[in-house]
Amino acid sequence: MTDIVNGLGRASAYGALGLVLLILGMVLIDLLTPGKLGRQIWEDRNRNAALLLSSALLGIGGIVFTSIWTTYDDFGKGLASTAAFGVLGLVMMAVAFLVVDLVTPGRLGATLVEPEPHPAVWVTASCNIAVSAIISASIA
Repeated sequence: MTDIVNGLGRASAYGALGLVLLILGMVLIDLLTPGKLGRQIWEDRNRNAALLLSSALLGIGGIVFTSIWTTYDDFGKGLASTAAFGVLGLVMMAVAFLVVDLVTPGRLGATLVEPEPHPAVWVTASCNIAVSAIISASIA
């Protein structure tokens, strides 16, 4: 029974950390794009904004999953490692976004939230997933 209680406690801690990292990912995407992201997705039904946010959330989720899966035996170390790799993933996604913005015409953030579908959102979404795969691979 103690194992179950310990497992529930650890799962709760990792779950809370994962939620914090996902929220930070949402805030980051909101900062990189003009307007309010929530309004663009839920009220304006902007598919570009939804795909961009979805790719970032999947990427962060993948990093958190990998970090937990390969966690240290020491719970504290595992939690710290998950937080560190999650934040690193967010920073690297932001850097990749800024690099893509520098090498493409116009303002990438504005392009990604246009109401009409735009191919740039697929490139940026793929970049988010690629960055998360690289970070995840470095964990193992």
